[in-house]
Amino acid sequence: MIYHYKPENECETDEKCFIIEMLPASADEGCSIAQARVMPGVTTTLHKVLGVVERYVILSGEGLVTVGDSAPEKVSVKDIVSIDKDVPQKIENTSGTEDLVFLCVCTPGFNIENYVDLEC
Repeated sequence: MIYHYKPENECETDEKCFIIEMLPASADEGCSIAQARVMPGVTTTLHKVLGVVERYVILSGEGLVTVGDSAPEKVSVKDIVSIDKDVPQKIENTSGTEDLVFLCVCTPGFNIENYVDLEC
């Protein structure tokens, strides 16, 4: 099966980023893949995903990622961030003028019911 990239399906989220679902959990319960885009100067909402391991694969831009209790760490193109299930996380775009774009690879697949906003 081939899942074609559809940039026209990008949607803004309450998490302060834009998402394109590339491989939704409805197509593969074991893994989902989404592209996230964070605008310059924006930090995503602190959140966690219950029962899901996430990996961020940085495609463009630079940022500071905070995972759990660790100090923020710089990330840039081709870096991979691994986030264990149930661990708080957020990422800030520090690029200045360039969007921070990364893939979110989730196992098992991401479902909105597992998303917990830690800032509300």
